[in-house]
Amino acid sequence: MSDQFDGLDRLVAGDKVAWNRFVTRFAPVIFAAVRRKLVPAGRSEDAEDVAQDVFIRLCARDFRLVRNYDAGRAKLSTWLTVIAHSAAIDHLRRQKARAQPLDSVPERHLAVDPPPDPVKVNIPPGLLSPRQALVLEMLYRREMEVAEAAQVLGVNPQTVRSTHHKALVKLRAHFREPED
Repeated sequence: MSDQFDGLDRLVAGDKVAWNRFVTRFAPVIFAAVRRKLVPAGRSEDAEDVAQDVFIRLCARDFRLVRNYDAGRAKLSTWLTVIAHSAAIDHLRRQKARAQPLDSVPERHLAVDPPPDPVKVNIPPGLLSPRQALVLEMLYRREMEVAEAAQVLGVNPQTVRSTHHKALVKLRAHFREPED
């Protein structure tokens, strides 16, 4: 198969037929270059995504990479292989950064600022039924799960969900900003 591709000018001008020919011609080259880097790293299942990323890079910023291609410096397939290789390396680095064991991260990087003081909401007496107030108390202040609250109240979990929903509807209606 020839390395020549005579439609780069049409491709960067937005010609869909030229783009389709380009993808058909060079997808195997890009995919093979990506696989050569990912397979030894045990990441062959990511090859299609990384190959797609290469095409996205080629299209980015109005085909900036393609516009900068210099046929005097390298064959098109060689140039695309270098871009594919670079994309695969970037992918592996991102995966490695995500896979860092938690024990190896210094504790100062894991620190979380304490939450701000909670805002107290004054609910007018009588707005909620006693059961609705109790369900909100259990779910929010005591941080109980729905199943736990249901067990304590001796009711079905769906009853707790329904009571919770009705209480929130009342609160939203009460605290809604008046429309002008």
